[in-house]
Amino acid sequence: MRYGQFCPIAKANEILGEKWTILIMREMLMGARRFNEIQRGLGLISPALLTTRLKALEEQGLVVKRQISGQRGFEYYPSQAAEALLPLLVAMGEWGLCWAKHTLSDADYDPEFLMYYLERSVRPECLPGSETVLRFEFTDYESQRNWWLLVNAGRVELCIKDPLRDVDVYFTSTVRTMADVWMGDRTYRSAIDCGDLAVVGPPNLTKNISKWLAPSLFADSPRMPVALAAEAAGRA
Repeated sequence: MRYGQFCPIAKANEILGEKWTILIMREMLMGARRFNEIQRGLGLISPALLTTRLKALEEQGLVVKRQISGQRGFEYYPSQAAEALLPLLVAMGEWGLCWAKHTLSDADYDPEFLMYYLERSVRPECLPGSETVLRFEFTDYESQRNWWLLVNAGRVELCIKDPLRDVDVYFTSTVRTMADVWMGDRTYRSAIDCGDLAVVGPPNLTKNISKWLAPSLFADSPRMPVALAAEAAGRA
């Protein structure tokens, strides 16, 4: 879409205003490189639409497409112009924490999306030994209640079937509770103390979870004051 204005906001929106474009940039700036990785972080987008958006972003100079050495596939890298968007996206996310959070619904708490970001957040170098198995049980989901993160030799793999390994740490909660804790809206201690979260495992792992499971980029971002948040929720 063209707005016919010389305003830089209008010109930026001509490039970034298409549906999914900002979220594609989010995934790439968070480290997604291959097509299927980008699609995993977007969930509902169709492969055809993602292909179209990536091609358009490449033409606009935001994406650099490179052949994977020795393979048929491609990797997608953010250009310098795309990397310059990171402060803008962080600011947009912080605005959302304050002024759009009241629009969240139960349908927004997708366990697959949450697990994808938890997978990205594991710091293998902070875990003892060569292998660690984490199991997450979401009590509000029946069809896919259990999820595993297998950390092996510095790599993290998400499993939806039991990897048949001894589990080191068990997390049990609703999807919303685990998302709120990871996002920084609640602490592990407060969620555990009120019975919304159970964490079972050896003390050397369970007492310093945030050391090896990095919190969200927005964990320390300012939130809307409680009174204003209640007022916004009442208007929703």
